[in-house]
Amino acid sequence: MDIPWLNTLPVAITVSDKDGKIIEMNEQSANVFSKYGGYDLIGKQLNNCHSKRSQEIIASMLKNGTTNAYTIEKEGKRKLICQAPWYIDNEPAGLVELSFVLPDSMPHYIR
Repeated sequence: MDIPWLNTLPVAITVSDKDGKIIEMNEQSANVFSKYGGYDLIGKQLNNCHSKRSQEIIASMLKNGTTNAYTIEKEGKRKLICQAPWYIDNEPAGLVELSFVLPDSMPHYIR
């Protein structure tokens, strides 16, 4: 992504088209996925690196316009993953995944 502020965020941003092909990655995303090829993943299919269950979730998000958010722990760090469709003419045109490390202690507020 050639937008300077997108490459300075501590958030991995990965974008796919409606066919599940990766079309954009910011610098953080390329770093997170460096052992899988980093920026060379652009043009590759999301399904190539996801389980059958994940492939079904991806297909459902694209068909129904739903989001998928969850937390994981990887290498001792907790991360928030949020996957959501982006749209053209009110139709899902692909998915955006945001992934970032959560602090060890994070406040929670009810407002």
